[in-house]
Amino acid sequence: MRTLDLDLRPERFAVIRLAQDAEIPWWVESSAFFSVTRTDSDVSIVCDETAVPHADESRGGLRCLAVRGPLGFSEVGVLSSLARPLAEAEISIFTISSFATDYVFVSDDVVEKAVAALEAAGHVIKRGKAP
Repeated sequence: MRTLDLDLRPERFAVIRLAQDAEIPWWVESSAFFSVTRTDSDVSIVCDETAVPHADESRGGLRCLAVRGPLGFSEVGVLSSLARPLAEAEISIFTISSFATDYVFVSDDVVEKAVAALEAAGHVIKRGKAP
């Protein structure tokens, strides 16, 4: 199995669901890290949970494990090498990818269990500072 270096970001994140035709809220860009995905069924936003004033459909308290990149598009097995040990530890994940790397989000209440599972699988976790 492939081993990776990851950074555990200190901030807590939220995932917000908006209607497919919703405008992107102004407060999203106040987060140093955010992702917006529009599909034919909804808009999903990931951002620092302190930036979210209110949302009917949201899930906060997520921690981010960022794969140290950049990763090439030809690299195979990156997410599976993370998802497998977390699934075996019965930890639910939410993932997003950027051009350069992958991000795995887990609930704050299981973050230490997630770190232990990933380290047991050979991955190296560095606890990062907020940007």
